[in-house]
Amino acid sequence: MVEQTDRIKEMSLEDVMGERFGRYSKYIIQERALPDIRDGLKPVQRRILYAMYIDGNTYDKPFRKSAKSVGNVMGNFHPHGDSSIYEAMVRLSQDWKVREPLIQMHGNNGSLDGDPPAAMRYTEARVSKISNLLLSDIDKETVEMVLNFDDTENEPVVLPAHFPNLLVNGATGISAGYATEIPPHNLSEVIDATVYLLEHPGATLDDLMQYVKGPDFPTGAIIQGEKGIRDAYETGRGKIVVRSKTSIVELRGHREQIVVTEIPYEVNKALLVKKIDEIRALKKIDGISEVRDESDRNGLSIVIELKKGADASSILNYLFKNTDLQISYNFNMVAINHMTPEQVGLKTILSAYLEHKKDVVLKRTAFDLNKAQKRQHIVEGLIKALSILDEVIRTIRASSDKKNAKDNLVTAYDFTEAQAEAIVSLQLYRLTNTDVNALRAEHKELADKILGLQQIINDQATLNRVITDELVAVKKEYGNPRRSAIQREVSQIEIDTSALIAKEDVRVLVSANGYLKRSSLRSYNSTDAADNGLRDDDQIVFDDTVSTLASLYIFTNKGNLIYRPVHELLDVKWKDTGSHLSQEVGLLLDEQIIQVFVILDLAAKKNFLLATDDGYIKQVSLADLQPSRTYRSKAAVAMKLKGEGNKLVHVSEVEESAASELVLFTKFSYAVRFKLAEVPVIGARAAGVKSVNLKDGDAVVDYLLLDPVDASDTKVAMITTRGAFKQFKLSEVNLVSRAKRGVLTLRELKNKPHRVAGVVSYVTDQELQVTTEQNQVTKFKTTEFPIGDRYSNGSFIIDAEKDGVPVKITKLGQIEEENITNLF
Repeated sequence: MVEQTDRIKEMSLEDVMGERFGRYSKYIIQERALPDIRDGLKPVQRRILYAMYIDGNTYDKPFRKSAKSVGNVMGNFHPHGDSSIYEAMVRLSQDWKVREPLIQMHGNNGSLDGDPPAAMRYTEARVSKISNLLLSDIDKETVEMVLNFDDTENEPVVLPAHFPNLLVNGATGISAGYATEIPPHNLSEVIDATVYLLEHPGATLDDLMQYVKGPDFPTGAIIQGEKGIRDAYETGRGKIVVRSKTSIVELRGHREQIVVTEIPYEVNKALLVKKIDEIRALKKIDGISEVRDESDRNGLSIVIELKKGADASSILNYLFKNTDLQISYNFNMVAINHMTPEQVGLKTILSAYLEHKKDVVLKRTAFDLNKAQKRQHIVEGLIKALSILDEVIRTIRASSDKKNAKDNLVTAYDFTEAQAEAIVSLQLYRLTNTDVNALRAEHKELADKILGLQQIINDQATLNRVITDELVAVKKEYGNPRRSAIQREVSQIEIDTSALIAKEDVRVLVSANGYLKRSSLRSYNSTDAADNGLRDDDQIVFDDTVSTLASLYIFTNKGNLIYRPVHELLDVKWKDTGSHLSQEVGLLLDEQIIQVFVILDLAAKKNFLLATDDGYIKQVSLADLQPSRTYRSKAAVAMKLKGEGNKLVHVSEVEESAASELVLFTKFSYAVRFKLAEVPVIGARAAGVKSVNLKDGDAVVDYLLLDPVDASDTKVAMITTRGAFKQFKLSEVNLVSRAKRGVLTLRELKNKPHRVAGVVSYVTDQELQVTTEQNQVTKFKTTEFPIGDRYSNGSFIIDAEKDGVPVKITKLGQIEEENITNLF
């Protein structure tokens, strides 16, 4: 018990976690997730190739079950899950993931569509021919070997790697605090740059980039942005754009189709096709009739068939921007360099590889030299023995056994131990003159070989020439043309939205409670107009036929502006309710739509005139009310309200140069008339200027915008909260300055005074409609009532106690020969 207590250490959790996580981080950085800068392989990849190599599972032998190779790797070198080993093996075989596959696999090894590979019991694999270059000379003590996890086998710390695999096949991985993203490159270009750097150690990045133009993805495509490539090769970080290779093909009947033959690196083709088809189905753009994947053994082919008259270029630009037909690729070139994770550039990678290559060649040369010298020593002994053959034979015959014979040869004739062993092991049939000549020829050959090997070791120029010759030979056998095209600049995607939308006239409805929809004219004409799907307590704010190319500016009584392109409105049958704005932007409980404007050109020179019930007014230009990036989910502020209970009462669309006048009417029946020019044009978030001098408890009800030309003929129609209607000439309200109290337009009563509920102006006789708070509607004609003066209280036309208090008066249309023409 005492001994156990002595073994217990008191440590803080911070110390324990820090020490343990530090060891764990070091392990996964160095032994799991990041590649070595010399051979470009992660440990699991290196172990796979080495295990298959020593098992004889090479390119010149038959395929073997993948499960066998995975078992060997897991049992001897990599004590982790078999699935991670198999996944690594499969990736090394996928020619759309690596530029030069290091594993050949029979069976289903996945696909560009993201399909998973078959289980390892079904597939067969072997090391590819080019992998032999990574493993060649490993048996010549060229790389350090260490014991495996259970000290039963030796495994290499790094492979000899006779080509720069890190750049050729790239790497991707995530570890603790580090991640790497190195794209694949073209083998020929990388070797050319390596040879140049070997011959010119002081080469600059510009010199090397004459050979390595940029990444060369196995899936081809188009790389844009030389600056991003240069940044990556200089610092290890950079950003490029990878765009699909596409073409626009003309079909019969004035139709076109977009054909995609190459897609960006690591893009899932099936998901890409699905995304494009969703855009078609959801009608995010109009003009795509069908999307087909026609890929086969001859190559990739995605066909996007367009409708007649569709703008192929604009649709293609939209797809570049909104799908993975174009992606951004971010370099993050991190590799293990001298046991340390390091962000490396092009020259650093090539320099580290050359350092490794020189070390491998020198060690291989030293190994071959030692072997040749040993053989030369043996040959010299055999030649000497043959020259005194009779004496040697007598000595051997006089010996008691093999060991005694060797000792006697060493003592009697000054042979070495190795030479004596070779002599006593020599077969009798080789004791001929011909064999002596052969030995002498071999001795000369060995002498020349030793001289050449010593020159490699002792002369740097000779060493460089050997490395160059080997690299050039690799390029000659395995080099292939570049697949990815490189463009200097990143193309700016400009989308003509109108070209993506099918021009069509539709019926649009917006209600006060926030419901909006569009319907085809066919649906509208085949349905009773009154059967519009709205609830009884809702009212129509906008109902008209507009083009799908137009936009709606929707103003609420809370001073907010909601922007909606007509083509984005929910397309439903006329009798359906449509969508509610609260599903997208959200509306307050007491927030209602008050006015809707159709804007055909967002760049038009026009203003909006906005007035609030607490006596503020302003103009704001259309240019200041442009839709933002978040217009779908967030309303814009059109006018800042002073108080929480205040509201926007009216919005009008005015031309910038309009010489209009306006008359504001308050609840207490005051009317103030002034010129529009007195209202300044200010920003959207401003509260405006004072429009009228209100009494306590009074509020602005509405305003009328007037053309001075028609002012003398203009009449005002007014409905009061008690249900009285009156009309009088506008000329009875004199033109004054803004912010005045104004003149009374109703006779003030001591008991139950009339209050203004709504006003409209007209020049030609109209049919009017009054709506009450109980949604009761009364229609009548202005010709049915006399033109009074501004001091009268008019005639009662509605029983406010029975039908509800009037809240709105609207014009239905001009009266022409007793026929009413509907405004809509």
